Amino acid sequence: MYQSIVKPFFDKATALVILILAVPLLIPVMILLFVGNEGKIWFRQARPGYKGSIFYVQKFKTMNDKKDVRGNLLPDKDRLTGIGAFVRKTSLDELPQLINVLKGEMSIIGPRPLLVEYLSLYNNDQSRRHDVKPGITGWAQVNGRNAISWQRKFELDVWYVDHISFFVDLKILFLTVIKIFKAEGINSEGSATIEKFKGND
Repeated sequence: MYQSIVKPFFDKATALVILILAVPLLIPVMILLFVGNEGKIWFRQARPGYKGSIFYVQKFKTMNDKKDVRGNLLPDKDRLTGIGAFVRKTSLDELPQLINVLKGEMSIIGPRPLLVEYLSLYNNDQSRRHDVKPGITGWAQVNGRNAISWQRKFELDVWYVDHISFFVDLKILFLTVIKIFKAEGINSEGSATIEKFKGND
């Protein structure tokens, strides 16, 4: 009952309230991103959702599109703008995903939606992370986020699938607020973003 009725209602009600309350903050952030990213505010990318169905995740664009002399994008750490770094540190880049929640494509809490190219790389157990809707925050995010290994991240995602409940979600929400204020686990060591998943050894 919780997963099929209570959680979807909670998701959409919470997303709507947060979006309304965040408007005064979102407007100046969008203006600064517009300036810092040469007119580009949004980042939109295909991601696998519930049961692997593809949807387009919405985020604020925190990196510019600067390229080297050969036309290749510069490393992430060189493209991360000043306002982008702030938006990432405060997790404001995740707020546009509330639109995905309102559309029923995501949940407030669940395994993070990763790249489509990873689908063929998961083992059977890791694939179970798609047995629930992806979330804006999740058990892996409050237990290391980008500072832990892919294997550990998937273990935490599957644990959530097996233990989903109101009290677990409440605990994750509480820990998420603490993590945001402490700005922990945002980057992997020595990089602006986590290294891509390359499959299981």
